[in-house]
Amino acid sequence: MPDPIELAQQLIRLDTRAAGEKAAAELLAPLLTDAGFAVTVDEPRPGRANLVARFGTGTPITLTGHLDTVPADPATWSFDPHSGEIDGDRLRGRGSSDMKAGVAAIVAAAVRAARTAPEELSAQLVFTFGEETGCEGASLLPELIPSPALLVAEPTANRIVLGHKGVLWLRLTAHGRSAHGSRPELGENALAALAETAVRIHRNEGWPVSPTHGPATVNVGSFHSGVQPNLVPDRAELVLDIRTTPEFTADDARAAIAGLALPGTEITADLDLPGVATSAEDPLARAIVTALHPGNPDQRPEYATYFTDASVLAPALGSPAVIVYGPGDPDQAHVSDETCSVAATRETTEALTRLLTNWSSIRG
Repeated sequence: MPDPIELAQQLIRLDTRAAGEKAAAELLAPLLTDAGFAVTVDEPRPGRANLVARFGTGTPITLTGHLDTVPADPATWSFDPHSGEIDGDRLRGRGSSDMKAGVAAIVAAAVRAARTAPEELSAQLVFTFGEETGCEGASLLPELIPSPALLVAEPTANRIVLGHKGVLWLRLTAHGRSAHGSRPELGENALAALAETAVRIHRNEGWPVSPTHGPATVNVGSFHSGVQPNLVPDRAELVLDIRTTPEFTADDARAAIAGLALPGTEITADLDLPGVATSAEDPLARAIVTALHPGNPDQRPEYATYFTDASVLAPALGSPAVIVYGPGDPDQAHVSDETCSVAATRETTEALTRLLTNWSSIRG
């Protein structure tokens, strides 16, 4: 049976920064095949692969994680981003918290369940590429078996999270007229115009607050304009990251941004993924929470600020109860010197094993 820490170390040592996820899928596939899972690795883009593994003939629970990570510049780290070393209780490296420890915990738990309680286990494991850049892999998956429950092992520090905000990436474009840099009065500076819009959006404090999901947020994420100093830029582009809530939808966000932008600004959507919200009173969700946290089944529900593949997978699975639960520390996601608790990873593995080996009785 694979050790979750050793498996997480192997995954971290694979460079899957928005590429190369096939190597991670090929590391996991034989472990699951040997345990009796029917495994499919699909490579819709060179070097980029999804893995789907199924066990049992009953109605499955689906567990998911992504294999990619965000970039990591070694110059900003105090250790090798792909070292996979352990320092005390901390597993080091890019993706340790987000979310290779979670993936390792799923695989280790699934293998244990398949070998110790195969009659109880009906599971569908989904590991994707390109989640960090907009759930690209999840959107290219083959048809999945409908599931009543979806567990996403994203970083929650082993707290129960019942959903997350939606995400809207808006591209704002301003057009101007080029001129010589020494005669700027003859042109129309698109950079300056869009920069004014960017500042207005950045300084706005009127974003609504959801009673369940917290505040809607807007981040001025990227800005591109100009060719060289002696040309008046005739085009500028700005991309916003907006996190939506049930009370502040994507349509609401578009209208708010249009109201803040200067006249003539073009606004298009690069990404629009819905939020996820499972009721704390959902009977199946409560049963899963009890299996994961038998000593604290009444934990107050929380909702994550980040998005996950659940935005794409939940509709494909038939609107299941969604639980986000993983060993990573949310505050470690995307930071330099990223680490994850070894103890938390083992705790997650035990909790998922308990869930999977009792799935038939939990589902009822």
